[in-house]
Amino acid sequence: MIRTAVLLLFLTVGTNADVQPETVGETLLTEPQDTWFIAKGTLGPGYIFDGQDGTMKGLLSLSPWTPSVVRHPDRAELYAAEVHYSRTYRGKRTDIVSVVDHATLTPVAEIPIPNKIASLTFPRYLSLLSDRRLLTVFNMTPAQSVSIVDTQSRSFVTELSTPGCALTMPVENRGFLMLCGDGTLQLVRLDSTGHEVSRVRSGAFFSVEDDPVFDQPISFGDSWQFISFEGLVYEASVDGDIISVTEPWSVMSDEDVGWRVGGRQIIAVNEAHDLLAVMVHQGGIDTHEDPGTESWIFDRSSKRRIARVQVDAPINSMLVTAGDNPLLIASRALEPVVDVYDIITTKKQRSINAGEVVGLLLPY
Repeated sequence: MIRTAVLLLFLTVGTNADVQPETVGETLLTEPQDTWFIAKGTLGPGYIFDGQDGTMKGLLSLSPWTPSVVRHPDRAELYAAEVHYSRTYRGKRTDIVSVVDHATLTPVAEIPIPNKIASLTFPRYLSLLSDRRLLTVFNMTPAQSVSIVDTQSRSFVTELSTPGCALTMPVENRGFLMLCGDGTLQLVRLDSTGHEVSRVRSGAFFSVEDDPVFDQPISFGDSWQFISFEGLVYEASVDGDIISVTEPWSVMSDEDVGWRVGGRQIIAVNEAHDLLAVMVHQGGIDTHEDPGTESWIFDRSSKRRIARVQVDAPINSMLVTAGDNPLLIASRALEPVVDVYDIITTKKQRSINAGEVVGLLLPY
């Protein structure tokens, strides 16, 4: 038996001696389009899809505790704030900002930062500031703070204590707004090295007890849009050290009895058509976390609802693509499916199998 096995082994080796090794190819990502988006699964990976045709463009290797990802508009790279444990889900903790090459989606650098990342999935837990060099990472231990990272030198700069305030919303001149628990906004400005030079607060613009705002603002040009539990829309902007917030307007009319705003990523915009999309459902008080059954489309200038997109299944998150032909990207709350709708015609274009339930949608 042993002699037979040895003979067969030599015969096998001899037979395969002339087999040529297969050449492994590498597909590089092309220039990103407005219709590309990232669907981050609840277990970590970020799936890159093109909403226009439903094709998958690539896969970002992310830890389960990655709050957000941002792409640099000039350099061909992305940044991800990540938490890692030496035993996967336990052990020694290491927090980093990963620098990922756009073409290959391969990590090319790691920037160690304090082990304090607020590791829930929130788009505004990670932001690239107006100089396109400094990056902010929101921390919660539960004390709130912000880590400043220099993406050019690939280094951690400093940590800013920001008690009672969360999120980082970039504004002009290396500044960022933060939403605070007393109903105010805080403006922090940095110098060219990433160190704080000023900090101011606005007055309270909403009632924390009577009608709080969602902690999912969306940018529109130089301003930031907020929406309250009752459907009031506020717009915040900055001029120097002055924070201005407009008088609110309501997405609910007298005929919309029983409808409420709710979900996770509940508002989205398209600047080319001056549109605001709002996720709504039918429900009572304290249903602000319930998934949406419709997306209402508003003309921002007239504050008039111009369309209602009825989704196939309840959705938790949505985004609207940029450009002249906007698409509504909506992730189902309980299924590993992302649906794509034409925001102008309100017609469904396709469903995309995302592999797992999506916890976060981000524009690529």
